[in-house]
Amino acid sequence: MSGQRGREGVSAAPGGIDVRVLVVIPTLNEAAAIRPCLESLLRDPLLRDPDRSALVVADGGSDDDTVAIVESLAETAPIKIHVLHNPDRIQSAGINRAVAEFGGGFDVLLRCDAHAIYPADYATALCAALRENDDRAAVVVAMQSEGRSEFGKAAAWVVDTPFGSGGAAHRGGRTSGYVDHGHHALMDLHWFRRVGGYDASFSHNEDAELDWRLLAAGGRIWLAGDVRLGYVMRSTPVALWRQYQNYGAGRAATLIKHRMRPRLRQIVPVANLLLCGLALVAAPFWPLALIWPLVYLTVVIVVTGIACLRLGGAGIWSGVALVLMHMGWALGLVRAMARHSVQSVLAGAAGRRVKR
Repeated sequence: MSGQRGREGVSAAPGGIDVRVLVVIPTLNEAAAIRPCLESLLRDPLLRDPDRSALVVADGGSDDDTVAIVESLAETAPIKIHVLHNPDRIQSAGINRAVAEFGGGFDVLLRCDAHAIYPADYATALCAALRENDDRAAVVVAMQSEGRSEFGKAAAWVVDTPFGSGGAAHRGGRTSGYVDHGHHALMDLHWFRRVGGYDASFSHNEDAELDWRLLAAGGRIWLAGDVRLGYVMRSTPVALWRQYQNYGAGRAATLIKHRMRPRLRQIVPVANLLLCGLALVAAPFWPLALIWPLVYLTVVIVVTGIACLRLGGAGIWSGVALVLMHMGWALGLVRAMARHSVQSVLAGAAGRRVKR
């Protein structure tokens, strides 16, 4: 591959990585996180070269100091940093808009999260992984969760266990290989444009939805298990609950759009929610129905005990975080699926009335 284009949109040069990288960070009220995020990215030599990289912050209308912080950093940054107004507010639309307005002449898209802290060679390592094989359309990474509050530390610990993630390869894993989904990092812009970018109607789970289309088009996704991404978990129970409800609703949208069958790890939280709910309703008439909630509670207590041994006092919050993640995700999915079912029934009834 030396000196030749290894794939459309990505080229290799002798002794180095000859690609132009467009970094896009969607934001909305990220004043507390955006500075350390940008500073961590700009440690990478590839992202300090103005001839090979540029950065776009696609802001969804922040009413805090996010934009001011970015503009201040842009004054002294080694590369061009653009602030892009994203009137649609959601990440999927913001990234699409950034690629449309600033993507000309760039080879790859590096999608970053304002809540993350990046390794010093993050972009360089990902570009090297993308170049290793011509069939790689994207490189995803494993997340290593972190917390800033006691609750956040507990949530970060439990989400990287099989209890919190269901064994997802990109949650705490260290094994590299081809996957069907992972935390979005680097994508060949040729492939991004070929599949139409993100679905801008998705506020959550837009990454998994795009991965489905990417695989269907013949692209392959490589999980770089040796590239670790620090991700800052939500710091309060309310914020985590909202986040996971949105995650569940986003997964439902992907399942509905592509008529996909949910995986076992996605079925389990929903089954648990329904069984616990039915048990509580049936308990006054049939006390044995409480067996399942008690089994679940026992698992939560055991996980909490292990977390306390690992984290000390902060571990007491791990059980709370686990329940919020399980139940929030499941509730978000069930509610979205139920809403879709009702809308489909009503639309069908309306269609039949028109035909008459």
